[in-house]
Amino acid sequence: MKKTILITGASSGFGLMLANDLHKKGFEVIGTSREPEKYQGKTPFKLLRLDIDDDNSIKSFTGQLFSQIKQLDVLVNNAGYMVTGLAEETKIEDGRKQFETNFWGTVKITNALLPYFRKQRQGQIITVSSIVGLIGPPNLSFYSASKHAVEGFFKSLRFELNQFNIKVSVVEPVWFKTNLGHNAVSSTGNITDYDLYRKQVNALTQKGLDEAESPDAVVKTISKLIDMKEPKFSNPVGKMSGMIVFLQAFAPKMFESSILKSVKTILK
Repeated sequence: MKKTILITGASSGFGLMLANDLHKKGFEVIGTSREPEKYQGKTPFKLLRLDIDDDNSIKSFTGQLFSQIKQLDVLVNNAGYMVTGLAEETKIEDGRKQFETNFWGTVKITNALLPYFRKQRQGQIITVSSIVGLIGPPNLSFYSASKHAVEGFFKSLRFELNQFNIKVSVVEPVWFKTNLGHNAVSSTGNITDYDLYRKQVNALTQKGLDEAESPDAVVKTISKLIDMKEPKFSNPVGKMSGMIVFLQAFAPKMFESSILKSVKTILK
C-alpha cells in the first residue's frame, strides 16, 4: 500500500522538488502553500492552503486534510524562511517572527497531527533543519537560533513518540540553490562599529549562496529516510557537512579559526 506524505511549504524550493520526486515514485503526495491558488494546475500533486503561523489556518487545514485521506504516513516539515543580519543590528521583532514560523509554526503543525499519528500507532516525522542548527555562523544569529530550537524540540519528541512507533528525524542541509537566500529578510545595519565587518559577512553569505550545490542531495536524503525502517535522527547533507560537524565537535578552535579567517579574507 503506497504511503501518503504531507509536505509543508511545497510550492517552491526543497518542498516542491521533493513533492514532485515522491509523486513520480508513486506516493500519494499532499503539499501545502499559503496561496495554493497561485499554483493551481501547475503541480501534479494536491496543494492545500496552510499558514503555519495562523492557528485558525492549522485547524481548518487538518479538518480538510483528514476529510480527503484515511491515513497519514509521513509528515515533512519544510516550511520556513531565513532572517540574515548581525545579532545586535537585527530588530527583535524580526527575530520573534523568525521563531514564530521556523520554530513555533513547525511545532504547532506537528502537534496538530500527532493525535492522528498516535491513533494509527505509526508514522514518520521528518523536519528540514539546517547545518546552522548545529553551528552558529556570523550573520545568521536568529535563523541559527530558530534551527537550534527545532533540533532540541525534535530530539526530545523522538523519545516520547517511540512508544507509538512514530519515527522522528531532522535533515541539516548546508547551502543549496533554492529561493531561501533570495527570499531572506535582511536587517538594515546602522551601528558604525560594524561597518567593515557587515560588508565582510554579507559578502561571505553571498559567496555561500553563489557557490551552493544543487538541492538534489537533500531530496535524495529525505527519500532514503522515508524508505528506512529505523531512520537516524540527525542527517547532515552536502559537501563539507560531515567535516563541519566533526570539527565543531572535536576541533572547535580550528573550526572557529577557519570561520574568522574566512570573514577577514573575503574582501581581499
